[in-house]
Amino acid sequence: MIDQTEKSEFWESSFIEKKEMWGFAPSRSAVLTKDFFLQKSVKNILIPGIGYGRNAQVFIEAGIAVTGIEISATAIGMARKHYGAAMPIYHGSVTDMPFDDCRYDGIFCYALIHLLDSSERERLIRDCYNQLSEKGYMVFTAISKQAPTYGKGEFISKDRYEMFGGVRMFFYDKASIQAEFGKAGLFEITEVDENYPFFLIKCRKDGG
Repeated sequence: MIDQTEKSEFWESSFIEKKEMWGFAPSRSAVLTKDFFLQKSVKNILIPGIGYGRNAQVFIEAGIAVTGIEISATAIGMARKHYGAAMPIYHGSVTDMPFDDCRYDGIFCYALIHLLDSSERERLIRDCYNQLSEKGYMVFTAISKQAPTYGKGEFISKDRYEMFGGVRMFFYDKASIQAEFGKAGLFEITEVDENYPFFLIKCRKDGG
């Protein structure tokens, strides 16, 4: 298992070297989730792994209050520069949640969960679920086994591989989504194309 210091150093060096590596346009998943949250009258959300904030702005512009969690201090500095200082961002790992005692109407977790090992994934799902308000929604995006990188790199464990100079990725299918999210109010799994094939996973507090 990679310890949190190593993870922090990996992402810190990545943001220092590659800056705004994903650009400023929100992901397709963020736009779809913003529309979904508006339909459900979501007022405030938590974004674990907020990075430099590119997926936050689309929610803020829709009138949704955003709080973030980010392991890289450099990424937080970039978010402050581009999107202002008003958005609360906790500096730390998502594996150390919760950072506050708030209950959020929504949680949006983009392209993060598949970077964790099995125990960390289980904990993240549980911790996010616990921070939802009653009837709140959480939406995760996770990479699919349909991605061309599936099965490439160094094998770690079933459906998990190390590639891209140290990134460890777990590739999901609908069965593994059901296994991991089934007890966390899972009610919808859809496929969405980003730069890779992803799943958009929707859960609701206390059932679907």
